Amino acid sequence: MNPTGREVKLLKALADGTRLKIVMLLANGERCACEFVPLTGKAQPTVSLHLKVLSGAGIIAARREGKSIIYRINDRRALSIMKLLAARR
Repeated sequence: MNPTGREVKLLKALADGTRLKIVMLLANGERCACEFVPLTGKAQPTVSLHLKVLSGAGIIAARREGKSIIYRINDRRALSIMKLLAARR
């Protein structure tokens, strides 16, 4: 069985500690983009780059709410991968 391009993109996007943390934070529901800076301990430009990678892979989706951008999980497979990783600990 050969992985599809989308599967490879999903796994590559999750192959970073900060992006994994963002996905874990979103597993509990939607969050404003402004919340990720203090929760990850990363600078705003760095967080924006990670959100762009996750969005590009289709893992998360965003919507605008006034001046805020709200993110949510878009691909449930990412949550399945997170559960699998948690079970291995």
